[in-house]
Amino acid sequence: MNLLEKLKWASGIKTSKTQTVFKVLLGAALLFAGISHLTFNRQEFVAQVPLWVPLSVDLVVVLSGIVEIILGLALIGLKKWKALVGIATGVFFILIFPGNISQYVNEVDAFGLDTDQARLIRLFFQPILVLCAIWSTGAIKAVKNRNNKQ
Repeated sequence: MNLLEKLKWASGIKTSKTQTVFKVLLGAALLFAGISHLTFNRQEFVAQVPLWVPLSVDLVVVLSGIVEIILGLALIGLKKWKALVGIATGVFFILIFPGNISQYVNEVDAFGLDTDQARLIRLFFQPILVLCAIWSTGAIKAVKNRNNKQ
């Protein structure tokens, strides 16, 4: 059994027009964020990289920007495999969450978040992004369908 056959459970998932709108908006936001990582907001993103990350902070910003561009384009363009893209995007949002926590804990000003209250409020938006990624792409439905077939 090849890889595409193993992943067939995640292909061709039907979603509503509302889900598609959210998926495209999320893709556009990620594309914009990724481009801004590599250009005009680079220093803001550098400020968010936790001190314990064992890589150059600039490398982390560049790599995360590239991943955001890829995910953004995939959310917009990969219709057949959107559920897998949604899962990957949700995982990405979870992986970058320590940067948001670090910004709050270390009181780092970036992106206009210059108070503890603003940085704390931002933390509550990350789970919303995870849910938006997996809902708008039909990933939740795909996983349920997969589990029902086993």
